[in-house]
Amino acid sequence: MRIGEIAALAGVTTRAVRHYHQQGLLPEPERRANGYREYGLRHAVELARIRRLTELGLGLAEVKDVLADDAGRELVEVLEELDGDLARQEAAVRERRERLAALLEQARAGELPPEGPVSPDLARLFAALGPTDSAIAAKDREHLALFDSLGGPEGSGELVAALRPLADDPEFAGRVEELYGRLDELAEAAADDPRIAPLGDELVAAMPEAVLRLIAQEDAGQSLGGGFGEAFLADFPAAQAEVVRRMLAGLAERARRAGGGGRP
Repeated sequence: MRIGEIAALAGVTTRAVRHYHQQGLLPEPERRANGYREYGLRHAVELARIRRLTELGLGLAEVKDVLADDAGRELVEVLEELDGDLARQEAAVRERRERLAALLEQARAGELPPEGPVSPDLARLFAALGPTDSAIAAKDREHLALFDSLGGPEGSGELVAALRPLADDPEFAGRVEELYGRLDELAEAAADDPRIAPLGDELVAAMPEAVLRLIAQEDAGQSLGGGFGEAFLADFPAAQAEVVRRMLAGLAERARRAGGGGRP
């Protein structure tokens, strides 16, 4: 048989046959005097087996391992590994569809925030905040959406989870709106404005205990360190950045004292 004939018989392309030759999966047949390959029935049997194995999802290196006469692994071992991989992929797809279903439910109910998709916890927090014309509020929502997504597709969710109790506080929206308004007033202010210190202290006092526990964790102090911390603060005008810096320092100190590291 010629290469086109054996490829058609096995249900593959001639390009695939040549590739299998190059990868050492399919032995090269003898050639005729005119230089054309002459394939026999055994080649068709081996080629069909290669096709069946690749259709199961095995990579060519795994197929080569299965076909090896001596050092190769048993087919059952390779298939068990493949089955495990497929099970993990299936679980991942199922989890993604569950998240998508929740997002679709929010969207159909008109509850999907413009920063979405975000986690259900953050969506609840945004809903509790309600609509606002505050520039700093819009920036804060963007930052929260960023923190919500840190750690990969699932999101770390730690900061958002720590803020979750605020969504159940009936006075939360009004208090935050007032704080946002005072921050907006500092948009054009100098970095030594006298309003900075009291506002930073009030933001510290407004944070729930769960945020303190998060900051008190071993690595929490690194979350806004280095280049990321510099970029985060640089996203604010000078006076607002000083408020945020004071708030972070105050939260760290409050967490240290709550953990027993400070004087009574």
